[in-house]
Amino acid sequence: MTMSKFMAFTGTVALLSSLSFAWSISGTVSSQSGRALAGVKVSSFNYAGLEATTDANGAFTISDELGLHSAIATKTSVGFSHNIITISNVKAQTITVSVMDALGKVAFSKTQHNINGVMTIDLNKTTARGAKFLRINADGNRNTYQLGKVVTLMKDGDALPFLQFMKEGYKNATYQAKAEVESDVKIQMEKESSNPTSSSSAKPESSSAKVESSSATAESSSAVVQPIIIDCAGKTAKSGKDETVTLTVKGSAKPRKFIMHVPSAYTGDKPVPLVIDYHPIGGSGSGQMGSTTYKKLTDPEGVISLYPDGTTKTMGPGWNVGPCCSNDDDLEFTREMIKYVREKACIDPQRIYATGFSMGGGMSNHVACMMSDVFAAVAPAAMDLNRTNSAQCTKARPISVINFRGTSDPVCKYQGGDSGYNDGLNFLGAEGTFKFWAETNGCTGSPSKNKDGCDEYSNCKDGVKVVLCTKQGGGHDQGNGSIGWPFLKQFTLPASFVK
Repeated sequence: MTMSKFMAFTGTVALLSSLSFAWSISGTVSSQSGRALAGVKVSSFNYAGLEATTDANGAFTISDELGLHSAIATKTSVGFSHNIITISNVKAQTITVSVMDALGKVAFSKTQHNINGVMTIDLNKTTARGAKFLRINADGNRNTYQLGKVVTLMKDGDALPFLQFMKEGYKNATYQAKAEVESDVKIQMEKESSNPTSSSSAKPESSSAKVESSSATAESSSAVVQPIIIDCAGKTAKSGKDETVTLTVKGSAKPRKFIMHVPSAYTGDKPVPLVIDYHPIGGSGSGQMGSTTYKKLTDPEGVISLYPDGTTKTMGPGWNVGPCCSNDDDLEFTREMIKYVREKACIDPQRIYATGFSMGGGMSNHVACMMSDVFAAVAPAAMDLNRTNSAQCTKARPISVINFRGTSDPVCKYQGGDSGYNDGLNFLGAEGTFKFWAETNGCTGSPSKNKDGCDEYSNCKDGVKVVLCTKQGGGHDQGNGSIGWPFLKQFTLPASFVK
């Protein structure tokens, strides 16, 4: 476990309410001839809503200091003295404090509810004396500390930023940060050819072809939704616990990892839904768990959620939704994750859902295509279907989909087209994806505005719905869980598909 320092105080350390560290990247952007480039848009693939623009000298600064601001605002502190842990000024419905040894093994854990003030733990009364690390999970916001004479907040698995640089007339450029604070980063952008190859010029034909080939699968679905009996006996999952699971998966070059989050509201005596939440490219499962907008809504309902790690091909950890980003079989990985969790926890196999941000949104669109026999509904954000995976869309049945998109998304353009990175990704666009799902799900009529202000096809085969939530002026953002979760949980996988 390698984690870097964010800030340290003698005796106490600020407890962050969201991200566990901040970062800042600054530098200059120039052409290959060395001329400073003004007006270059800088954004992040794996951190939502962050943008900057180079000035007249080509200089830029982009940062995420939410963690620091939250720490100042909450004024919560952690103290460690004579093996006594004191957490002051804390307000949480549920707080879990875990103490770990030097290898990261949990030696002691304590959960309390409705804390408003001070929480104290005396390690002298436990078997955890000599602890090295302290992990605090307050209402889903997790932070890790190193214990000693100086209490130090540790970076807890959050990915460093993966940046994108865009300017009309130039090829897109990327940069993977190497540290939380970097300055004098130099980016060179290559001019586009005067006669660029038009990989997107043929997209209308290929798009229409795949819609026609996929529509036949929707015609064949006639499953009747009915509940099945689920036996919860013998399940070992414990409430209020996060478990990092490693699996050997056929089709993956190395063992695969994911976090299984079991909220405190999980009781184990009745089946609960399962949500798989995929991270963006360059991200991580733990980073997505800290950034998603769904967890705070699903936790009180006892819903178990999974946060898998993608694998790297060229651009950082990502998903196999095209030729760019992974060589591993992420569909098989997803099936193995679900199999593992169903063995450990009382999961309702008719209520398994997927969501994700950026390339994680692309992956959740992908599983809707390729695993509609497993997922009841999906809620992708900030990425559309691309012509590689949508051309291979082989749905077993109609499936409900709600997509969240911003009209000013600098990473995955709302209108679609080539990604600009020679990575083989050519997107249908937000409205193209919306139309694709409507056609393959056998929807009729025209879309209308629903109660959330989103465009919705509601007259579709087998009672499914297809929704596009567009944020005017919105950027590269996580999905809106307050809309997405109520949408997802209204749908149930037909019993005939449960294995």
